[in-house]
Amino acid sequence: MALSFDNILQKLTEIGVESPRLEARMLIAEAKGIETCEVSAFVEISESEEQKIADMLEQRAKHRPIDKILGHREFYKYDFLCGDDVLSPRPDTEILVESAAKLIFKNELKTVLELGVGSGCVLLSLLADFPYIYGVGADISPKALDTAKRNASRLGVENRAKLVLADWDDDNFAAKLGQKFDIIVSNPPYIPSNDIAFLAPEVRDFDPLMALDGGKTGFDAYERISAIAPDLLKDEGFLLFEAGINQAQKIAEICEKNGFKVLNIIKDLAGIERCVIAKK
Repeated sequence: MALSFDNILQKLTEIGVESPRLEARMLIAEAKGIETCEVSAFVEISESEEQKIADMLEQRAKHRPIDKILGHREFYKYDFLCGDDVLSPRPDTEILVESAAKLIFKNELKTVLELGVGSGCVLLSLLADFPYIYGVGADISPKALDTAKRNASRLGVENRAKLVLADWDDDNFAAKLGQKFDIIVSNPPYIPSNDIAFLAPEVRDFDPLMALDGGKTGFDAYERISAIAPDLLKDEGFLLFEAGINQAQKIAEICEKNGFKVLNIIKDLAGIERCVIAKK
């Protein structure tokens, strides 16, 4: 049977994806080499395009995430390369970017550090938004840093982005970065170790474990980053964390314990406390 928009939509619905209509458009757009917004429900699909789509549907049926099939994903205002070596960018994380952007604009901040840079979607979005700022992204994964470097080049911000292979658990981490920053942003691993087995297969089986596992309670990275952040921030500098469900209040306590003043906790559209904003 020839593939059409409707039967691609039906196959994706049967697989159980959350947004089958959007993903149908994304798969067709990828096969045709056009933008997703150009795909209508009446689009004609050639035989060669059918084969490409069928191959992608086969991968999706195994719960491989759509962005890891396509090799890229729209996030915030930009399109980022992604893959098996980095956490898939998620809409929830756009709140972290938006919150940081407001602070950068309001306070005329010039330097930003991202801890756990991954694909670079947070740091590089900020650099693309503000052509006068400079950023450093640190990550423990060489492969993630390679993806971030390619994304920096795609966005034309490579001259203002320094990407560093470093582990925030190292005693000399702050010295390795060699400077202090106006603002730190981080979406660290925050899933409790014992909960990982119960995650959706798209996450559990395809996102890097090191980007998910937050230790026994899920707060290991928040404890460590909050402890070292005072040495990484300038006076009056800001620290922003993404938070998992029901984690924000505990993260705020961790920040306060390390000498920070919690300014705000931002909720997402579902009312979940998603971003903790603290100040040195």
